[in-house]
Formats: sequence, C-alpha cells, structure tokens
Amino acid sequence: MQSLFRTAATLALLLPSAGSLQARSPDAQAARFDQCGAGPRISCVVDGDTFWLQGTKIRIADINTPEVSQPSCPAEAALGQRAKTRLVELLNSGPFALEVQGRATDRYGRALRVVTRNGQSLGAILTAEGLAERWQGRRGNWCASS
Repeated sequence: MQSLFRTAATLALLLPSAGSLQARSPDAQAARFDQCGAGPRISCVVDGDTFWLQGTKIRIADINTPEVSQPSCPAEAALGQRAKTRLVELLNSGPFALEVQGRATDRYGRALRVVTRNGQSLGAILTAEGLAERWQGRRGNWCASS
C-alpha cells in the first residue's frame, strides 16, 4: 500500500492534472509517443533516456543511453537512434508507472524517474538489449570500441 501511495503521490507532483489517473492504478501513465521534432514537446521521446510526458521532461533515472544530439562518434549516433526508437516502442506498449528513487530532479531541472511496467524497469529492458547501461553517475563512453 505504501508503494501505491508513493507512486500516486509522485504522479500528483509530476502531473497536477492526473487526478483521474491516480484512481485507476499505479501503472496509470499512458500516452501516444513519437520521436520529438520541431514544435511544442508534449508527449514525445528526445533520446533513449529522456522523454516528455504531458509537458513534463523526464530523465530515466536508472540508465544512460548513447547521445543522439551530440554523439562523439558514428557508432554512438547509430546506437543512440536505436535506443530512442526502442524507447518509443516501450512507452507505447501500455500503461507504466513513474517512480522517484533518490533525487526527484537533476541539475537541468528534469524530473528523475524510474519507468516501470508491472514492476519491471523499462531501463532494465533497454540495458538487457544492449541499448543502455545502468546509470553510474556519469555518461559512459560509447565510442571506446569504434
């Protein structure tokens, strides 16, 4: 019950208009995601570990993925695009929960959340597929083997 309350409270803080979502279940977040483009960012994916949900920018707290906006090498750019595409698929696959584990925001003002579905981290799925690494407190080097 405490987990349900924490998740509902997180949703209330993150999305003030989510009252009807809280009543359904802790896995109540769902939206239609595409890759972010020009124009307003409401619900879209920036890269493999950052997305917008109903106008709130969220950084997935338990992983790091390759950069797509300023990659250090072509291999990082390609892997970053694959991670971004896969995150769109995962987010569009059904309702998910947003959980605070540690800090609520990062130094850039993004909401830090672990994204789960049925208790499984979507970040862990990306990691298992070789598209992400567990967050280690800093960016990884995606170009070491290129």
